[in-house]
Amino acid sequence: MNGHHLEKRLPERSVKVRIAFLFLLTWLAAPSLAGGRLVNTPYRDPKVVFDFYFDDPRKIDSALYWIRSYMNPLMDSPYHMAPEFMEIVVVIHGTEIVTLAKANYPKYRESVERMRYYASLGVKFKVCGLAASDYGYKVEDFQDFVEVVPSAITELGYWQQQGYALIAPRVLEKRFSVEEIR
Repeated sequence: MNGHHLEKRLPERSVKVRIAFLFLLTWLAAPSLAGGRLVNTPYRDPKVVFDFYFDDPRKIDSALYWIRSYMNPLMDSPYHMAPEFMEIVVVIHGTEIVTLAKANYPKYRESVERMRYYASLGVKFKVCGLAASDYGYKVEDFQDFVEVVPSAITELGYWQQQGYALIAPRVLEKRFSVEEIR
């Protein structure tokens, strides 16, 4: 009788195991229906120093988007921070230093005007005095919103000691459109 009883239960148990296994496979293979979720990190007291050091002066255009990408979310909902309450310093010491020379304004006008706009919002632009010297520039050769500091490296260390987060933008050349890789 026990053997006969086992014969009846085994197929029933086998069907349940198969159903559970198929359900598990379907669940694992199916894309999640829930999707992502928005998290509003509780940002406060933004203090950052950007390290601009590029091998091509034109890369400053892309790097300036990093400043925008830092500021805009903080100015928008739900944070509504005023730019004057953000402490942002940009230390410049690569080839992009030439964009800030008054003599080069016609060539880099758009970049300079974007920096001037950010400076009007309280962003401080500081040029390395050592690099300026390497390029043959004097303090008076730079735009009026630029401060020349003794050394970019010393300046970066100083701002980090004051509690500023360091952001060093990586500017890469775009090889694919969004549509190509989406």
